[in-house]
Amino acid sequence: MTTPGIPRSAASATPYHPEGLEGAFVAWQAELLGMLYHMIGNAEDAQDALQETFIKCWRHQAELPEVDNLRAWVFRIAINTAKDYRATAWRRRRRGIEPTQLRLVAADEQDPGHQAQRQEQLEALRKAISQLRLEEREVFLLRQDGQLTYEQIAEVLNIPVGTVKTRMRLALAKLREALKQ
Repeated sequence: MTTPGIPRSAASATPYHPEGLEGAFVAWQAELLGMLYHMIGNAEDAQDALQETFIKCWRHQAELPEVDNLRAWVFRIAINTAKDYRATAWRRRRRGIEPTQLRLVAADEQDPGHQAQRQEQLEALRKAISQLRLEEREVFLLRQDGQLTYEQIAEVLNIPVGTVKTRMRLALAKLREALKQ
């Protein structure tokens, strides 16, 4: 599957990552992995998808001179890889790692009570994100994990900016409602 680069536009010129493609992956690994996990729903498959994303980017590195926004380009390839993994999940028949087995606690949180409360909040957020429609989840994760603008998300997903805003608004409303309970 080939993924074309995002064409250059004067309005959104963003320089390459200073350390190139490899440096970009190192810098964005946590965000990419988090987005892939939420898209695929399985930590092991998310890790595999991250590696597959890097391979796809590496194969298409000749397109980098035409790429305006390296971050958007990499996240677009990651989204497409996640879609591929979701479409073929039934073939792999892997048993997913339960979200409770993933440990996402910041190093500066020393208090065990605070850690437990933080872990509960993260678990509730993970569950709420997994219940979003795929279209809403994509937009939310590209904005939150990918840190892309609405315009960049529209370009990555090939949809109007208004649609991006609507999906984000719906995603945020659903997340607020789910986390309020």
